[in-house]
Amino acid sequence: MSGSIVLRGGTVLTLDDAHRVLPGEDVLVTGGEIAAIGPALEVSAGTTEIDAAGGIVMPGMIDTHRHLWQTAMRGYGADWTLTQYFVWYYLEWGKVFRPEDIHAGNLLGAWEALEAGVTTTVDWSHGLQTTQHADAAADALEAVPGRFVLAYGNIQDAPATWTATPEFRDFVSRRTGGDLGFQLAFDVTGDPAFPEKPAFEVARELGVPVTTHAGVWGATGDDSIRLMHDNGFMTPETIYVHSASLSADSYHRIAATGGSASVSTESEQSAGQGYPSTWALRQYGIPVSLSMDTSVWWSGDLFSAMRTTLGADRSREHLEAHAKGETVTHAALRAEQVVEWATRGGAAALGRSDIGSLEVGKKADVVLLKNEHSPVSFPLLNPYGHVAFQAQRGDVHTVLVNGRIVKRDGRLVDVDLPAVRREVESTVEYLRGQLGEEAWAKGMNPDVPEAKILDNPYTYTTYQSDTTHGG
Repeated sequence: MSGSIVLRGGTVLTLDDAHRVLPGEDVLVTGGEIAAIGPALEVSAGTTEIDAAGGIVMPGMIDTHRHLWQTAMRGYGADWTLTQYFVWYYLEWGKVFRPEDIHAGNLLGAWEALEAGVTTTVDWSHGLQTTQHADAAADALEAVPGRFVLAYGNIQDAPATWTATPEFRDFVSRRTGGDLGFQLAFDVTGDPAFPEKPAFEVARELGVPVTTHAGVWGATGDDSIRLMHDNGFMTPETIYVHSASLSADSYHRIAATGGSASVSTESEQSAGQGYPSTWALRQYGIPVSLSMDTSVWWSGDLFSAMRTTLGADRSREHLEAHAKGETVTHAALRAEQVVEWATRGGAAALGRSDIGSLEVGKKADVVLLKNEHSPVSFPLLNPYGHVAFQAQRGDVHTVLVNGRIVKRDGRLVDVDLPAVRREVESTVEYLRGQLGEEAWAKGMNPDVPEAKILDNPYTYTTYQSDTTHGG
């Protein structure tokens, strides 16, 4: 549904420069843009009216790093470590994915993002072994009415190799320049020979940003940052994913060159890239956006990202203080800040000044949080706190992208979910057949390391014996 739309009487989180919160006001959308914000707006006949009273109207959320192609394997790797992820996707089974499997994962993941109020998603698509895989990824993204950036990568080949092929150049000429955004996605190993340099040169020639997994324990670290910096490839458009387990020197280099960090707290907490880095990034003034990484492990909504990021950041603040015998009496990171990271922070990372906030003249990417069937929807006292700690994907009532309604009354519109399900089921059946039942089960249920329980000097029998004999 498109045309003029007005959301009536909600609490509007503008996320503008002043972070204005406007209780009981309307947001009018016309021609794909925000036309007006104010109380009791007069609208033309035929305008679609949506009752937002009792709800929160906020900008569409922006995820700057998600491997959409893995979504068809939702939850499969719930108990993985990062090592097991690398083995499964990089060394063993990632290479058996066909173009149609990339399409299925992207299609499912793209709709999943929209359903949770994520209106812009960077598809960190490092499963593109061929340009046929890349076309399948792009086809899926273009079939879904959200905003997407295809971050082109290939974990089965060196960046300098796949970026130099004529097939890659042909893909770029055919598929970029339109509504689908484009980045190059590859990592820097820290090899002193800097084999990734030619890929950076291609990115510079094409005028596209690079997004890279930086500060990943045991994989990419300070040497990677130093090589990028010393060769002049750290730019304000560069997005450093995770940015954990880095030294002060690396953080200074990122800050000095104007780059930003995409923090995936659920991922860093569970997989082991390093402690979720916002507590460090804040000290160096490095801009932050949020991301969900992959649904093969974790949830696919930015409510989880906001909640876990606040928890991890505050936990580290307390831990650091306790180590010095001190007490934190005031929380430094506020709910308001993580809501900004989930919206405006993502827009800044992508160089998009036309999205990320609700302001007249900006693109109408709008989310209404409202759930009249939930006791958690009221009272609405602290809107930022409500978004960060109380809301969840089931509270996403309405989603607009570019002024088009893509979800209303809690349900996606104009989507053939049974067809999406059939694609995904076909991919799962194929992958299960490729692995075989034994490997399939083992991949989903990795070995549990043996845990040794420490001897307890205060066991009941010892205690009873000592007290009985006057010990």
